[in-house]
Amino acid sequence: MRTLKFLLRSHLTRSKAVQQVGGFTMIELLIAMILAFLVITPLMGFMINIMNTDRQEQAKANSEQEIQAALDYIARDLQQAIYIYDQTGINALSQTTDNGPQIPNGTDRVPVLVFWKRELASKVIPITSDNNDKNDTFVYSLVAYYLLKDSNTTWSKAARIVRWQIKDGVPATTGGVACPGYSGTYISDDNCPSEGFALFKLDGVGSIEEKMNGWKRLSGYEDASGDDIAVGYANSIVLVDFIDQTKTDDALNPAPPVACSPISLPATATFNTRDTAKMTGFYACIDRVNTTAQVFIRGNALARIENDPNKLKYSDSKRTYFPNASVRVQGRGYLYTK
Repeated sequence: MRTLKFLLRSHLTRSKAVQQVGGFTMIELLIAMILAFLVITPLMGFMINIMNTDRQEQAKANSEQEIQAALDYIARDLQQAIYIYDQTGINALSQTTDNGPQIPNGTDRVPVLVFWKRELASKVIPITSDNNDKNDTFVYSLVAYYLLKDSNTTWSKAARIVRWQIKDGVPATTGGVACPGYSGTYISDDNCPSEGFALFKLDGVGSIEEKMNGWKRLSGYEDASGDDIAVGYANSIVLVDFIDQTKTDDALNPAPPVACSPISLPATATFNTRDTAKMTGFYACIDRVNTTAQVFIRGNALARIENDPNKLKYSDSKRTYFPNASVRVQGRGYLYTK
């Protein structure tokens, strides 16, 4: 009998233990949630601040690197220059009269740096019958750098620098191919003159400046059938984006750190009403006589992290987002006439 009572008591005790339910009360859960919120919220804010700071610093670093790379490219280009146009020359090439303009023109851009250079054409002239060995030669080319600002969504809401170039072909001494619009033959189709190219002329009366300012592109020609063929402009290529678009008539605008005269940008009615003509994010100071140019570029890192155009403008508190650099280069070539 005692054994039966002991077993019954043990079974009832185990049943009660199994039926007990453990857990947290509602008050305990609320306290835990409040504590977690107080701990996690500052940590989240700290992490977001670190990520934003890293993004901003990366934008500044990228702008500085790209500006310096663009400036180095322009400097190497200018080292081959034989003639650099000043204000008067750029204005002459941009006139719409006499089948002009001679260089691309548009209300969304201004030509800042325009020059002739003598560049290397590597291994293009055959010196053996099997064409395995080839010599180098030099050709003349006209180069123009523009400051451009438009609504093209492919690029940033800031300005950008574009490069335009046309160059001469490599004539063939024997054989060769015919190039539309040009007499004679050339080494190959790849070595034909660029669309619209015409070499400058130094013969006749006048100074070098007058002759270079009077240069005319090939605007058209007559084909073998006697039809008149109009010649367009070669395409421009973007050199660097995220260039400062702040204008001189904005409420706040940075003074150019490089003061020089005369600048290359023509101060004429043709240009001074354009927004790009009022921007100092890219400009050049030209010494035409000594074939020397001082080039200045200022970037806009804010355009990399902001989509609102109103937040891209310069202010003293944000000047670290507007890195700048400049270089002074003298061309190694020169022109002369008898």
